[in-house]
Amino acid sequence: MKMNDQIQVIEKEQIKFLHFPHQEVLMNKKEKHTRCLDLKRAMSLGNLEHAKVKIIFADDKGPKKVETTVWGITEKSVILKQSTIIPLKRIISVN
Repeated sequence: MKMNDQIQVIEKEQIKFLHFPHQEVLMNKKEKHTRCLDLKRAMSLGNLEHAKVKIIFADDKGPKKVETTVWGITEKSVILKQSTIIPLKRIISVN
């Protein structure tokens, strides 16, 4: 992904209408490990303190950003409120 791509800010309710390719967005093993740790931290913050985090991810149209609460993590997905799901492979960063 090019860094100069415009990141579109969206609401979590819009995520269910997006199409996600199956390719991994992170190629570096260290970046994938960091993503995993950041998601676990975000899930703890969400479940314990109901704190929101910013998730940058990519669908088939380009990078997107959403501010939301992470409720759960599976081997392949991140679960947000209202059973909204983002594929793990499509998440670029979590802050």
